[in-house]
Amino acid sequence: MANAIADILKQAQSDNRIDENDALTLLNVRGAKLHSIFAAADAVRQTRVGDSVSYVINRNINFTNICIGSCGFCAFHARKDDPDAYFLPVDEIVKRVVEARQTGATEVGIFSGLHPDVDGNTYVEILEAVKNAVPDIHIHAYSPAEVAYGAEKLGISYVDMLKMLKKAGLDSMPGTAAEILVDDVRKKLCPQKIDTKTWTEIIVNAHRVGIPTTCTIMYGHIESYEDVVNHLRLLRTIQDETGGFTEFVPLSFIHYNTPIYRAGIARPGATGREDLLIYAVGRLYLDNIPNIQVSWVKLGTKFAQIALICGANDLGGTLIDENITRTAGGTFGQSLAPNDFVRIITDLGRTPRVRDTLYRTQSY
Repeated sequence: MANAIADILKQAQSDNRIDENDALTLLNVRGAKLHSIFAAADAVRQTRVGDSVSYVINRNINFTNICIGSCGFCAFHARKDDPDAYFLPVDEIVKRVVEARQTGATEVGIFSGLHPDVDGNTYVEILEAVKNAVPDIHIHAYSPAEVAYGAEKLGISYVDMLKMLKKAGLDSMPGTAAEILVDDVRKKLCPQKIDTKTWTEIIVNAHRVGIPTTCTIMYGHIESYEDVVNHLRLLRTIQDETGGFTEFVPLSFIHYNTPIYRAGIARPGATGREDLLIYAVGRLYLDNIPNIQVSWVKLGTKFAQIALICGANDLGGTLIDENITRTAGGTFGQSLAPNDFVRIITDLGRTPRVRDTLYRTQSY
């Protein structure tokens, strides 16, 4: 086993593509051999993207928590008659975007549940209102699930929906709603959500019409390591075809308040070993995606810092008003100040870099 691991790491560090069996071997490693994997991932990171660590000043706006879905991992959604249900009017969304821009944000993330009274025209209306008020803000919005929902409500194709959104001001999309891109898992985890084929179709077509996206994985619930590898394989294949992914964002399952955990179906999140291996194997296997982002909201700032020496090179955003992780039981806060990012990064001996959504350097 030791020789096999050494051979895999040597191959990855020589810019030779490792395969799915190699990735699976690395995900199963335990004990002291982990150090060599983390060190190799860190070395590959340094070669590919250098020693700077980036972050973006942004704000998230979840404009409604009302959702027709029943995803087992989600504690955020509500029904229309729930006492904590809300739906922000467009002028309130615009107000929050204006506030974000005034405090230095270059990006605003706009997301929602699948509200029964919303369709693609609602998404367009929000984009147009935001761009009219703040033309220079980058709008990062609408997951593939929202795109599918908006299109189906209007009776149009996904491509037409994407073109409508782009024309209205959509700059990039989150590659969320991915969870685990294995349909046997999705049937248990999020049975009402779009399937793997639909997610892939929307992502590929977004890239083709000029909308870059992130890509994600949510792990630590009911998936196997084989499922993780199959998910990573699909991401790498898409990136080979389109080159449209800006970054890979592992999302550690926060279990506390989620239906699937309370029902005894899911395990209580990933272990620390698994968290760090996701970043390391992501760096070694996803050789065509330059940026790997740490979710400090999921891991906390201390563990996020350690992930930066296991292959990651980005700390995400300041995330004013992050709500989804918090409602699932996350305890690491809803926002971080730029000074906190600088402290975390410089303590590692790395260089902070303020970026925009597309990883272009901003002033620092």
